[in-house]
Amino acid sequence: MTAAAWRVPGRIEVLGKHTDYAGGNVLVCAVDRGVTALATPADGDAVVASSSEFAEPIALRAGVEVDLPAGHWARYLQTVIDRLTRNFGPLGGTTLTLASDLPMASGMSSSSALVCASALALADRHGFRATELWREAIGDDRLRMASYLASVENGRSFGRLAGHAGVGTLGGSEDHTAMLCATPGELGQFGFAPAALHRRVRWPEGWTFVVAVSGVAAEKTGAARERYNRASLATAEALRRWNAATGRADPSLATAVRSAPDAPARLARLVADDAYLAARVEQFVAESERLVPAAAAALAAGDLDRFGSLSAESQHLAETRLGNQVPETAALARDAVALGARAASSFGAGFGGSVWAMVPGSDAAPFAEAWLARYRAAFPGSAAAASTLVTRPAGAASPVDPATAASGTRAEAGLPD
Repeated sequence: MTAAAWRVPGRIEVLGKHTDYAGGNVLVCAVDRGVTALATPADGDAVVASSSEFAEPIALRAGVEVDLPAGHWARYLQTVIDRLTRNFGPLGGTTLTLASDLPMASGMSSSSALVCASALALADRHGFRATELWREAIGDDRLRMASYLASVENGRSFGRLAGHAGVGTLGGSEDHTAMLCATPGELGQFGFAPAALHRRVRWPEGWTFVVAVSGVAAEKTGAARERYNRASLATAEALRRWNAATGRADPSLATAVRSAPDAPARLARLVADDAYLAARVEQFVAESERLVPAAAAALAAGDLDRFGSLSAESQHLAETRLGNQVPETAALARDAVALGARAASSFGAGFGGSVWAMVPGSDAAPFAEAWLARYRAAFPGSAAAASTLVTRPAGAASPVDPATAASGTRAEAGLPD
């Protein structure tokens, strides 16, 4: 039982809004910012977690409730500690030091990066990944590892590894998959239930992502949780109606949609009595089954005009059918295109968060400045916490030398508070 550290990147969901937990397709990449977790042996039986953003460390123990507000970063850690203990055995005394240069509650999945980094560092610190149970249940396959870490966050069981209370959101494994399976310079098209890589496409040379962080917090365990879960529960209700009407036992909405050429039309009729449900199904089918594969194909063919129009359609569906946008993110997407971006779309859980724009690398800095200035003029309140960053598709999560991690655990951006 020695020291261990992991660095886990954030991610950009290029397309695939609220599709993964229903078995749908996504187009994602990692970014060059992330969360680092360093786990070192300590006396006692607690995991004592700290970040340079906060003056006082927090002592956490399996099964002991923490008196902290919803969305606080330590609640994510408590979820990890409880689940690892339930699945693999007790944790010894540990000092867990966290650092992040990833904007939190921004839509780049800082919360999932925190879960992944802390879970993997604690697992390695206690030798769990070397056990027969881990090898048989998870192994070294990155897709399976991502799916297990998603189950830690959402509370579901993973094969023989029993579930436990998650963070409160009914999400899927898109974020964790992007973080653990990314390759530099490429986007990955993944499907889910089960997780699978469908293709990788190169991000065009000379182009960058400029990301605008709206300043409207997108915390999945905070006030947005009910609205986030409504989108998830709607897909479950649509699937329930489908299986009841057809006598099938399809495990996911995506499986149902793909079961026959007329399945989307039949499904639409089954949910037509409920306006929100009908809109949600329409958005899911379009986003997962048409927009994501078409966008990947457009990038592979170098057709940036087509990629831009597909991204715009995804944004429109998010605003009018999925209903997970706020005025700030809708305006950022429109303004990006007006300022010359080749494509733009919001991403993440929604109800705040960020918007990506596809911009030539040589224009990224002046574009970001103009984009942020326009946003601040339109939304001075939200823009007080807004920022921009420039990135390209980056590599996957990896273990890091604990000595290096120890010297570099200075957070440049806060953890969820």
